[in-house]
Amino acid sequence: MQVSLTDTGGLGRRLEVAVPATEVTREVQQRLKQLSRTARLKGFRPGKAPLGVITKQFGDQVRSEVLNDLMRSSFAQAVTQENLRPAAGPRIEPIALEPESDLKYAAHFEVLPEVKLNPLDTLAIEKPVASVSDADVDAMIENMRAQRPVYTAVERAARDTDRVVFDYRVLIGGKPIDQGEVKNAQVVLGARQTMPELEEGLRGARAGEQRTVSAVFPANHPNKEVAGQGAQLQLSIKAVEEHSLPAVDQEFFRAYGVEQGGMEEMRTEVRKSMERELAGAVRNRLRVQVMDALFRANPLELPRAMVDEQVQQLQVDMARRMGIQDPSQLPLRETFLEPARRRVALGLLISQIVQANNMQVERPRVQERLNELIESYPDPEQARRAYLQNQDAMRGIESGALEEQVIDWVLARAQVTEKASTFREMTGFGQADAAQAHEHGPASESGAEHHEQASGT
Repeated sequence: MQVSLTDTGGLGRRLEVAVPATEVTREVQQRLKQLSRTARLKGFRPGKAPLGVITKQFGDQVRSEVLNDLMRSSFAQAVTQENLRPAAGPRIEPIALEPESDLKYAAHFEVLPEVKLNPLDTLAIEKPVASVSDADVDAMIENMRAQRPVYTAVERAARDTDRVVFDYRVLIGGKPIDQGEVKNAQVVLGARQTMPELEEGLRGARAGEQRTVSAVFPANHPNKEVAGQGAQLQLSIKAVEEHSLPAVDQEFFRAYGVEQGGMEEMRTEVRKSMERELAGAVRNRLRVQVMDALFRANPLELPRAMVDEQVQQLQVDMARRMGIQDPSQLPLRETFLEPARRRVALGLLISQIVQANNMQVERPRVQERLNELIESYPDPEQARRAYLQNQDAMRGIESGALEEQVIDWVLARAQVTEKASTFREMTGFGQADAAQAHEHGPASESGAEHHEQASGT
């Protein structure tokens, strides 16, 4: 086998390979002989057809298979011989495929860049230092109370924070639509749970009142019959309910899984949950800083094929989150170009650290990550068994554990300074919706109470 390597600029390479005709012929003949032992041809007993007949009927097909297989195997041999590390599969350019001639082709591909880490002692990392205060626990419990509101019927007109219970019927062009009648819909005023026109139409309503509201359904509404349509909503108000917070009593404690110990045990469990979240937030802040610092300090020339693959993956992930099924509606490629370059570069840098230091994933870390994942399940041991039986899931956990080892390795060599912070600053608590507080209950229920949106609106 003859091999000729050409640098086509940057990370591009052109590998020209020639496989002797004798090797091609020998492989074709061997496969035809093997085929003759099992081939079933009309007029011949199985395995008794003459080789000439087999060659006439299957020769072209077998030769095509042999050429494809030889190109794959010879490319792998040539890459090893030339000590190359392809970044992706090659684009094959046939040069000579004729019978009785050498097999010649050119493979065009990119190689992985040479990765050399710059000194890590120049990286500046700030490590947040924070703790969960009594005031933080107090605020969290108040938010947990907000997760289990009490609604009491009142006779007055509805105002913000009230829950309105109503029946309604949808009319388009003055005619009721199929499945356009809903009973016992619920909307909390001021929570922006439904169309602005409907919420405004409910404001000031009283139990027993009838109202008609004009509204335009959003174009992306799941009900195609009403999507983008102007409609009239005939409302029948059944109740106006005033919002209040539940008492902090045994019933409240039980709702969050605390059966004994009262407020003291409740605070203990809430604090533990908050401390776990805080530790995760600190770990994530350090991870982001380490990755940013590695990326900035070690610029790399990146294989276009690897970047394109990451762009496509990011597009698909975004489309899945947005519920987009039409490929033509995928977000623009340019939107993801820089995030994709960052992913590829960091992947190469982390791989280099792992290989250069012969790192092996630490099993205790894997167990720790697995324990963190399963603790929120109703039956943690059942969840553990499910994870252990799922190879893809376990590979993801192991990959995360190995990444943590790399981060710790970098932190041990970088310039790390401590910076005082708070639970609120680290977790964003109080900035997001109070619904997040439900996660901090000692035994958060998967079916947490959420205000129902009016069906179809």
